Amino acid sequence: MTVSEKILDLRSKGEKALICFFTAGDQPLSEMGAIIEALQEGGADLIEVGIPFSDPFGEGPTIQASSQRSLDNGTTPEQILEALALAQKAIPVVTMGYYNPVLRMGLNRYAEVSASAGLSGTIISDLVPDEADAWDSASKDAGIETIYLIAPTSTDSRIDEVCDRTTGFVYAVSRTGVTGAENSVPPEVKGLVERVRARTDKPVCVGFGISKPEHVRMVCEVADGAVVGSALVSKLNAVWKGGEGKAEIVAFVRELKEATKG
Repeated sequence: MTVSEKILDLRSKGEKALICFFTAGDQPLSEMGAIIEALQEGGADLIEVGIPFSDPFGEGPTIQASSQRSLDNGTTPEQILEALALAQKAIPVVTMGYYNPVLRMGLNRYAEVSASAGLSGTIISDLVPDEADAWDSASKDAGIETIYLIAPTSTDSRIDEVCDRTTGFVYAVSRTGVTGAENSVPPEVKGLVERVRARTDKPVCVGFGISKPEHVRMVCEVADGAVVGSALVSKLNAVWKGGEGKAEIVAFVRELKEATKG
């Protein structure tokens, strides 16, 4: 099932999507499958696997730190894709990162290896639609989806470009600035989602700063799903410990998933 098919299937059932992000290599890659299994058991509908990069300028301190820990462990994109190929995936899994590692690996090869690993799509945070012809072609040929981001500052013409090109969902960034767990979700999110809804029937999901069930609940009142990243990265770093904290991760995700149900 593709990313868009999964979200539209949930929509048809009156449900919203919980999308969980974690940084690959922050925990040993040999435990990748177990982490994905825990997220699935907790009720995640989609999973974003972060590809660490040395200059993650869109990330706040939590994900920056997790990326640095991963790089210090010697993690490479190739190793991550190999680990993902071995993981049992009952839900769509996508990678999320920056264009430089994709470009270095080669657009066609990255797309093909991602497809071979059973991935459903890719989010490249710093790739803008008007510079994405080559990647769109490579991902289309490989049969994986590409998810583009919009921000509160995006112009109507930029939103139109993103809506036209995105093939998974429109990723609405809840606020200007970087990722990170916050105490509240900006009320402007509703207006941003409404601007997108006026331009497309494609699913719209919201990320950045969503860390609590009440945040998820608020976002899911207007959008098709919510992305939780920094809060989960912090939780994994604190309690995972080789799988000892699996039950705590499952419970954390389950609580977030319940909030998508109203």
